[in-house]
Amino acid sequence: MKVKIQSSRIVKPLYDAGAPPPATEWVPLSVFDTVTYDENIAVIYAFRPPNPPTAALELGLARALASYREYAGRLGVAPDGRRSILLNDAGARFVDASVDAPLAVSVPFRPSPEVKRLHPCIDGAPVDELLQVQVTRFSCGSMVLGYASHHSVTDGQATATFLAAWGLATRRATPPPRTLPVHDRSTRFSPRDPPLVRFPHRDTEYKPAPTRVAAGDSDGDDVGAAAHDKIKVHKAHFTADFVSRLKAVSSSPPTTPRRGRGYTTFETLVAHLWRAVTAARGIAAGETTKVRISVNGRSRMRPPAPRDYFGNLVLWAFPRCDAGELVSRPLHHAAELIHRAVAGVDDGYFQSFVDFASSGAVEAEGLVPTADTNKVVLCPDMELDSWLGINFYDLDFGCGCPFYFMPSYLPMEGTLFLVPSFLGDGSIDVYVPLFENHLEEFKKICYNIA
Repeated sequence: MKVKIQSSRIVKPLYDAGAPPPATEWVPLSVFDTVTYDENIAVIYAFRPPNPPTAALELGLARALASYREYAGRLGVAPDGRRSILLNDAGARFVDASVDAPLAVSVPFRPSPEVKRLHPCIDGAPVDELLQVQVTRFSCGSMVLGYASHHSVTDGQATATFLAAWGLATRRATPPPRTLPVHDRSTRFSPRDPPLVRFPHRDTEYKPAPTRVAAGDSDGDDVGAAAHDKIKVHKAHFTADFVSRLKAVSSSPPTTPRRGRGYTTFETLVAHLWRAVTAARGIAAGETTKVRISVNGRSRMRPPAPRDYFGNLVLWAFPRCDAGELVSRPLHHAAELIHRAVAGVDDGYFQSFVDFASSGAVEAEGLVPTADTNKVVLCPDMELDSWLGINFYDLDFGCGCPFYFMPSYLPMEGTLFLVPSFLGDGSIDVYVPLFENHLEEFKKICYNIA
């Protein structure tokens, strides 16, 4: 696929006529912003023709940025020494590109390094822009939108909120009041007085800073980096019927811990994936495996945070188990471990985290987030990012919603993404990156129900 870049330019916020010029200010990152992954994340949308002209998309983006100024700002260190977003309206990157071929024969709608050509580069040296978009048009009239944003600014829910707003702005529709963004990241998460730290956050969200490695020595991450080209990504498709049968198995026999209530689709499918990946890796009994599961705090905190809160509001659950026990025991055992771990990340846990992260202990002890962008290999562990409850398919620029949505190619061993299938029939796609030999074994067993 040969992608030709037509232009690359900066789009700045466009304010309504008569609106006063915005003040330039520093907005400190929240404790949730600073503990998440410090990297850009990219997603890809595909739209069938007809599609709006580039000028309409650019104008809509400028109008949306007026309400979401963080995306037009820059990350830096404020005068008070805190990492912050400078609201200076420096703008977002807009790339206009084309492919002289039809979409159907050009784009591999499967995990492939080629899809990285459909969004601005997020590898290598950091870029100033916190939001970068690329609109690629194909000879058939189809359009692909590659969207890359900095994770320190927004999580998945906030990203979807902005995308919907961009669509509304392009259609020149006025959003209802309930969809207006909430921008209070610098004041919303205050510690309690007195603080009450009830959980071991030093071992979950934070860890000691790694010691400097002497020249000539290597550590696990170096080994992972060397093996990077041996990691492959597979898209597994689980039909609604398959998931339904999995749920039935997880809820039997009658002695299941959650008999009469059953496990959710998420709990059941993650339990199945955890067991299948562990078996495919051939992890020996006696070795512990754990899963890092993102937990959205918007509905868990008390009072609940608005769904349209624009920032990060995610912590993680860490179910763990002996590898031999995980594989040998029934599916409901893994589902129960996941259920309990996720349920434990409740309002009390979120408040405890805020108290600890605001206490000064992180700075005094030199702690760093466990969300480590440099860790290439997670084996024997996994990370699970679920986008099942996020309405990414709601993006509409005026010519209809996308017919396809996918994460960019991310060969990070053990980092799985759950995405609702474009078929719209309740099926689920899972992007699974593993070492090539483990992946071949995973393909053989991932559709076995046991």
